[in-house]
Amino acid sequence: MKIVCVGGGPAGLYFAILMKKVDPAHDVTVYERNRPHDTFGWGVVFSDQTLENLKGGDTTSQERIIDSFAHWDDIDIHFKGRCITSGGHGFCGIARRHLLAILQDRAAELGVRLVFETEVSDLEAFADADLIVASDGINSRIRTAHAAHFRPQITLQANKFVWLGTHKRFDAFTFIFVETEWGWFQAHAYRFDRETSTFIVETREETWRAAGLEGADTAATTAFCEQLFAPWLDGEALMANSRHLKGSDWISFPRVSNETWIKGNLVLMGDAAHSAHFSIGSGTKLALEDAIALAGAFRRLGNDVPAVLAAYEAERRVEVLKIQSAARNSTEWFEHVDRYARLEPEQFAYSLLTRSQRVSHENLRLRDRAYVEGIERWLGGRAGIDRPLAPMFLPFTLRGLRLENRIVVSPMAMYSATDGVPGDFHLVHLGARALGGAGLVFTEMTCVTPEGRITPGCAGLWNDDQAQAWRRITDFVHGQSAAKICLQLGHSGPKGSTKLGWEGMDEPLDAGNWPVMAPSAVAWSPLNQVPRPMTHAEMEAVLDAFVAATRRGAAAGFDMVELHAAHGYLLSSFISPLTNRRTDEYGGSLENRLRFPLEVFRAMRAAWPAEKPMSVRISATDWVPDGITPEDAVEIARAFRAAGADLIDVSAGQTSVRAQPVYGRMFQTPFADRIRNEAGIATMAVGNITEADQANSILSAGRADLVALARPHLSDPHWTLHAAAQLGHGAQVWPKPYLAGKAQLERLLARSQEGAAP
Repeated sequence: MKIVCVGGGPAGLYFAILMKKVDPAHDVTVYERNRPHDTFGWGVVFSDQTLENLKGGDTTSQERIIDSFAHWDDIDIHFKGRCITSGGHGFCGIARRHLLAILQDRAAELGVRLVFETEVSDLEAFADADLIVASDGINSRIRTAHAAHFRPQITLQANKFVWLGTHKRFDAFTFIFVETEWGWFQAHAYRFDRETSTFIVETREETWRAAGLEGADTAATTAFCEQLFAPWLDGEALMANSRHLKGSDWISFPRVSNETWIKGNLVLMGDAAHSAHFSIGSGTKLALEDAIALAGAFRRLGNDVPAVLAAYEAERRVEVLKIQSAARNSTEWFEHVDRYARLEPEQFAYSLLTRSQRVSHENLRLRDRAYVEGIERWLGGRAGIDRPLAPMFLPFTLRGLRLENRIVVSPMAMYSATDGVPGDFHLVHLGARALGGAGLVFTEMTCVTPEGRITPGCAGLWNDDQAQAWRRITDFVHGQSAAKICLQLGHSGPKGSTKLGWEGMDEPLDAGNWPVMAPSAVAWSPLNQVPRPMTHAEMEAVLDAFVAATRRGAAAGFDMVELHAAHGYLLSSFISPLTNRRTDEYGGSLENRLRFPLEVFRAMRAAWPAEKPMSVRISATDWVPDGITPEDAVEIARAFRAAGADLIDVSAGQTSVRAQPVYGRMFQTPFADRIRNEAGIATMAVGNITEADQANSILSAGRADLVALARPHLSDPHWTLHAAAQLGHGAQVWPKPYLAGKAQLERLLARSQEGAAP
């Protein structure tokens, strides 16, 4: 085949090498706009795992690269006068210029033609090529010329950064954080040869402008950074790259993705197809692994170019999405250092190490057991525990309520009540999960009026019979375990009068619909009935119903109460601009839209015992462009905190059929993190948290104070118990026998009505 690679960076060069190894008869040419030894940047960094991946490529170049590496295991984090070190991370650094020289030499050895100082913008000259690889970097001219086909999405990140070098040798991957009168600056530094280190400085754009760096040339930039980071440079100067001698060296990192990577026999590779972020050091890794994957597809499928390119894109998109997701998390962390600066150095460092969600608690333990046990000991000391203990098993106090651990069984609607009265199924469901070891057990959303039900099977608390049934449940939970139980109160609003969940989620009843109400005449969906806009009198009646249910909940023995103001139900529909179109004092601005939910909460707080905590469940985003944003969620949390809330239960979405959620593991945790660390209130993380390792990572990093699990506890009621055993803690984390009520629970299960729930 005749193969043309446009761009002589790591992607193009390595692919050329590998294709010559697939078949030496291939005619391979690499075109590069620069001279052989021109390059931007100083050193590049690989993980040990990346080196393992290179074994699937060219052994000769791999050995030459490894022989040139500077290797280290530690990460040093300098923050507020402390240096915290975590080991076992396994990094390697190499000069970017030297890496390219190795690849250029190896390509030439194998017969690849290298054409330098040649700008390629028109592909017509390569009409006879069987394959054209656009490996011309993050600002790819080939991609731009064919943008209508590739449909690139290029987003400039919020921070400004400058890529410098220094002869100060950093023997660990080093993060340095410096607070100035303008804001925070941070440096990413690592050694890449015997005498030189990369030294990247970044900061928020508003900080960069306030510091007067917008118009700074190279000399002014290096002088500023030298002075700022002088305590860590030991008298060594900072050096700018030779390419940047005029104007500002500060740039914004572009995040690149494309709808497709293929156009006929033209394919994007490396940064032309996708970019990650320097804070996770994966750009060169992705480029080399792209080359390995594409060459591997040719090796497997032969010279069927369409089939090979399709296989290549299908394989690589999955890994790229993982890396880009991790990069997004990492980038956002560095864009919001001020959010985490309130943390103690121990927790700040842990948060940094786990920022991408690729490194977890147990993964850190494998790397550096002493470091993780030190974190566990530090967290335990703050909770009054004098030994290392998995963070999920540390006690937590809200007002006068002590929880024995940080695991919560979050509410799962069961729709098995009759006339709003919870039955044996509720007792078995909640009792089993209390006996399973969770520190706190939630009811499903319990409705405050008959017309406030979601379905005919919803439990309620609008009369004394219901209160007595709930008392039976709270007595069982308290009598058989150390778990506490929280009553979640809500009103369905526009999402009411619908079928049981397994009959048709949020679909209107076939018969017997009751009227629904909402702040405005906005139906949940085209299938659902249009709610009547609430009058002030109706709002007052609903407020009174919430207060009455709160008092009944106190009499029924609940330890905590939560106001449900999420998921498009009544109070949520007041908060979201998607469903609140009112023109009175309860509509318009966020402050006005919050007015009624806050009135309800304050009235409930006044009716609830002062020593017992209250929480609020919110949707931290509508997942709709003109809806509630994460920035709004922080303000919502602040408002409820001022009204007396002790905890924000942070969910997301389910407020509009137009929502486009971004799912993934722990996908709602970043919202809990932001609210906790910006609004200054305890939070509960929910949403696709399935493993003890995830829970321990969230808690150790200060992203939330409690972790809620629903489906894991449905599939395994003793999930928390089993996690304790797996982590080697066993019975030491719970003061009462878990299974004391097992026989009683089995009797209740046998008595429960057959078919009460699917």
